[in-house]
Amino acid sequence: MDYLQHPFESKRHTVFSKKGMVATSQPLAAQAGIEVMQNGGNAIDAAIATAAALTVVEPTSNGIGGDAFALVWVKDKLHGLNSSGPAPAKISVEAVKALGHDKMPVHGVVPVTVPGVPAAWAELSSKFGKLPLSEALKPAIRYAEEGYPLTPILGKYWKAAYEKFKDSFTSEEYQSWFDTFAPNGQAPEIGEMWSSPGHASTLKEIAETEGRSFYEGPLAEKIDAFMKEHNGFLAKEDLAAFKPQWVEPVSANYRGYDVWEIPPNGQGMVALMALNIFKKLKEPKWQSADTYHEQIEAMKLAFTDGKEFITEPEAMPVSVEHLLSEEYAAQRAGTISESAADPVPYELPKGGTVYLSAADEEGNMISYIQSNYMGFGSGIVIPGTGIGLQNRGADFSLEPQHPNVLQGGKRTYHTIIPGFLTKDGKAVGPFGVMGGYMQPQGHFQVVTNTIDYLMNPQAALDMPRWQWMGGKTILVEPNFPNYLAQSLARKGHAIQVATDGGAFGRGQIIWRNPDTGVLSGGTESRTDGAVAVW
Repeated sequence: MDYLQHPFESKRHTVFSKKGMVATSQPLAAQAGIEVMQNGGNAIDAAIATAAALTVVEPTSNGIGGDAFALVWVKDKLHGLNSSGPAPAKISVEAVKALGHDKMPVHGVVPVTVPGVPAAWAELSSKFGKLPLSEALKPAIRYAEEGYPLTPILGKYWKAAYEKFKDSFTSEEYQSWFDTFAPNGQAPEIGEMWSSPGHASTLKEIAETEGRSFYEGPLAEKIDAFMKEHNGFLAKEDLAAFKPQWVEPVSANYRGYDVWEIPPNGQGMVALMALNIFKKLKEPKWQSADTYHEQIEAMKLAFTDGKEFITEPEAMPVSVEHLLSEEYAAQRAGTISESAADPVPYELPKGGTVYLSAADEEGNMISYIQSNYMGFGSGIVIPGTGIGLQNRGADFSLEPQHPNVLQGGKRTYHTIIPGFLTKDGKAVGPFGVMGGYMQPQGHFQVVTNTIDYLMNPQAALDMPRWQWMGGKTILVEPNFPNYLAQSLARKGHAIQVATDGGAFGRGQIIWRNPDTGVLSGGTESRTDGAVAVW
């Protein structure tokens, strides 16, 4: 891809290499991936190594007890993996309401769903890896055993979580969180060493059993026992029944490029819907208030419809095909005016997270994401194991008529999404932006920066971002141009300037030159990101 030069200057330079590249939000994790690649692994082995290391070196965003998704390019074909777990079989709207909740709680044992991360590692290793899973997990085990010093952004979020949890996590079920992540009665400081022997033991057990212990062995028994003790719903039977799902990725063609996402239950559809709507409008112009306005309005419509309709595919009231159709995009584009609107759902036709990307010299590429959700997830840590459990169930609705209503064995609307770009059937490469509901908005902005303005990977990531917060409220970064913010305000947008960049996601990009095979990568300047190369 040829890159234009813009007045906008990145905080970092794009990184280039030939033999291999790993980009993620933590330098030690990126290095773990390159280490495994240099020891004979491919991009998929490197991604597993990096993902496992991230559970150790960035526990503020992900963990062994989270979910995962991947888009994998191998032998000129894109494969999709959905390793998000369902709600426990015994949970129900009635059971949750009987506990005194009128909506799904955010923390505790109730919102815990089946974790998909260990199964994702094992599945990717078995299907596409060159090395045993035990080799890929070695760096993560070493980091957990020997410890590592906290990086600046990691330390910032760790401390913020501790300050919040020390006042709200007062019941016995949360004690193991403090034992694990605040062992001396406080959060570790930036630059301070932290280790987790229990985490290391768990990773060893996962490595030795290729993940089976987590779902059918001693680790599953420990999870089951803790949940029973604290009146949780997740049981060993739920763990034993779980299997990751290989899925056909979905795409939208945006100005000659195919943008790929995982299909529902993930929210990647939102980015594709927004791109389809936006391309129906005027030609984008560099740093134009009109273009920003149309981008925001397209995203608002896509997000409103996504939240209304996306859940398990069989429970959706409208098909994926229709939401990605030209008919849908044209109808929604036709509702956009010169002024900011309060979006309403489409009228149906009658009838915390960590992201990483990796690539190798053989042409293999992977876009991978995993998360515990909302930082440390549920706040539940299984004693002595380092397993922090996710709280994905918090996104279920307790309204019986809602498509995403809670049901035992059902997967919820999911925020974490990996992205991938191709052109004319050839891989351009993996990309992603983590950060809850910022993710499809980040995907949209990275793709438009790349394709409309031919930005290199680092510039596309570093561009000031905006985020729709609901209604007419738009949050912009501190370095978002003031004249554009004022112009958008005159169009009716309620502009709010963020105090820092933490709300705008953290992304990575790797593109491949189709002629030379040279890799170019960018990493997020909003976090402790790194691009490791070989």
